[in-house]
Amino acid sequence: MPDFKIRPAAPADIPAITEIYAEAVRHGTATFELTPPDAGEMRRRFESLRDGNFPYLVAEADGHIAGYAYAGPYRPRPAYRFTVENSVYLSPASHRRGIGLALLTELIAQCAARGYRQMIAVIGDSANAGSIGVHARAGFDMIGTHPKVGFKFGRWLDTVMMQRALGEGGRTTPE
Repeated sequence: MPDFKIRPAAPADIPAITEIYAEAVRHGTATFELTPPDAGEMRRRFESLRDGNFPYLVAEADGHIAGYAYAGPYRPRPAYRFTVENSVYLSPASHRRGIGLALLTELIAQCAARGYRQMIAVIGDSANAGSIGVHARAGFDMIGTHPKVGFKFGRWLDTVMMQRALGEGGRTTPE
């Protein structure tokens, strides 16, 4: 039995989400942002996704937010309206506990229930074996790598693209 629970994110979670993301910005390559956004900006992003009816989840463990995940629009043009892009971030102490996979699995289920047909993962840094592995375990296929498209920490970074069908995927016409 997992020692954490997945639930919808709430405005009260924004400080913890902001802290987790700031750590990823300052020390990781999962995001290509260079300066951590403040809590006000993170709240604006959260509200924008929530108002757009996109799922935004947190994992709670030991009374703390251990990680979060959300889906948002893949691209703004209307033809992409059935495709979402996912994001998953964990606190450093929460890695390798199954939390990332649990968040991603629930995110997939919620996106499929909302009628989305494809989910795209844009993974920062082709050396990010943990994220690539979690996405593969969740049914994503590798679709390509954009070599040396980001520059962070004094080095060029790739992005890895992975994709997973949701529900009927592209087999039927969406309603």
